[in-house]
Amino acid sequence: MIDKVTCFVLRPTAAGPELLLFKHPYAGVQIPAGTVEPGETPGAAARREVAEETGLQMPEAGRPLAVAEDRLPEGTFAVANATRVYARPDTSSFDRVSLPRGAIVALQREAGAFRQVLWEEWDRWPDPQYRSMAILGWVPASTLTDRQRRHFYLFEFRGETPERWAVEADNHRFAVFWAPLAALPSIIPPQDAWLAFLPGAPHLP
Repeated sequence: MIDKVTCFVLRPTAAGPELLLFKHPYAGVQIPAGTVEPGETPGAAARREVAEETGLQMPEAGRPLAVAEDRLPEGTFAVANATRVYARPDTSSFDRVSLPRGAIVALQREAGAFRQVLWEEWDRWPDPQYRSMAILGWVPASTLTDRQRRHFYLFEFRGETPERWAVEADNHRFAVFWAPLAALPSIIPPQDAWLAFLPGAPHLP
């Protein structure tokens, strides 16, 4: 099991509440979210993810909304513990790269206590889309899990910000902005389904 957080940050306006979002340069519009680190509480992880992905320091803890547990699709796993990636199912083989905790990988084959997995990074904006980076190799099966538990938090922000600003995070430049809750832009799947846990959010078609 790996714990994840989703962070809904709302601010009141005369025209109605607005939701804090960011645009990833290659993946699209997203809601602040991430992985709970070892020894970290979900509430602390939620505040950290908001700060890292949007630059906003939330003065108060978020309000817990819900906790949802699910199993990843067949053949898909999350890295529960950061691991080196080996050239063969043997820890004495080459290990030039690593996978961080929370990375989502696809199972390729099995050999004893090892699993060969594939991690991919895609550029979603060109037409056609293309895979910009991939890591293929062997990891200990004990570092993987197919179950995750997602904690949803609601933050209320009443400070001043620009309408749009940029944040450097995860080696990318995120474009952060407020969007009217009643007229949200298209949010990438499966994050669009998370809106079901936010009171007052528009329902998915």
